[in-house]
Amino acid sequence: MQTMRFFVDTHDRSKQTFPPELTPEQFEGFFAQYEQACAAEGVVPLRIHVGLEEGRAFCFNMAPDADAVRRAHERVGLPYDSITEVTTATPGDLFFHRR
Repeated sequence: MQTMRFFVDTHDRSKQTFPPELTPEQFEGFFAQYEQACAAEGVVPLRIHVGLEEGRAFCFNMAPDADAVRRAHERVGLPYDSITEVTTATPGDLFFHRR
């Protein structure tokens, strides 16, 4: 099985990496396309935090590498500000790490 890591990518309307106008219905349709692109690239979209009014999104994905996340974005024509590899730091993660 391939090792998977966590990545956060960001989008911001003020940087032209988020669509100028996007309704909740349009976002649903677009997200379905993104899910298909992710599946083709071996990326698992875990959680998307989106502020439609502010024109911002923060996407939390699991993928083998950052290039897979880039390719998924390219498949749907979605630019991004950054893709950052991250680790989780929940209270549970920290509790078990300390033991």
